[in-house]
Amino acid sequence: MIVDVITLFPDMFEGPMSTSIVGLARERGLLEFRAHDLRDWTHDRHRTTDDAPYGGGPGMVMKPEPLFEAIEAVQSLEDEPGFVVFFTPSGRPFTQELAEGLSARERLVFVCGRYEGFDERSLELADLELSIGDYVLTGGELPAMVVTDAVARLVPGVLGDDESAADESFSAGLLEYPQYTRPADFGGREVPDVLRSGDHGKIAQWRREQSIRKTARVRPDLLARASLTEREREIAADEIKRADEPEERQASQ
Repeated sequence: MIVDVITLFPDMFEGPMSTSIVGLARERGLLEFRAHDLRDWTHDRHRTTDDAPYGGGPGMVMKPEPLFEAIEAVQSLEDEPGFVVFFTPSGRPFTQELAEGLSARERLVFVCGRYEGFDERSLELADLELSIGDYVLTGGELPAMVVTDAVARLVPGVLGDDESAADESFSAGLLEYPQYTRPADFGGREVPDVLRSGDHGKIAQWRREQSIRKTARVRPDLLARASLTEREREIAADEIKRADEPEERQASQ
């Protein structure tokens, strides 16, 4: 996979994109990552990429000319022009499902905003507008790093064990089950017996139930999209009821 990022601050990517899983993916040749300075496509001595908004108002807006030139130039670097993603506060919320879809593409081109955002005409170049949350950041660089990390680890061979990604939170619409390692007893806190039983069927059943219970407690909104049996829905409902009981008791006092 190739990931190109168009940004005003390419140096921000040097550390995060050279370490951990993303760094290993690049070393193994499974991911090619390139950060491009938007100012390289400006034509004035001040390398201007923004201007005041028409109609007045605070802040500055990113000019369309450098963005159009930059995206065209970056797309032309490969035969595959790539799927163009603009990071905007009003974009589609980023999810694990979207990460999986993006990971199947050969090439991604990320465009990072700054200031008060993009000139609206630039957005016609976007295949997708994306947001990583309902909050405002200084620019699109951090979202680009987040999405690159989430997508890169799904590229076949990056994690080494494809089941690692399949078992993680959100992969099946549920949060991941609790994990334990040695020692079996830590200050009186013991690892559940079932995990030490060697019975893989019982372990899988326990993990599934724990995943449902954790999701019901922490993110019950995810249950509506999860594929659950009737028995599993009863488990979820019981967990939600138990989670609500302390609040009900406190309200009655």
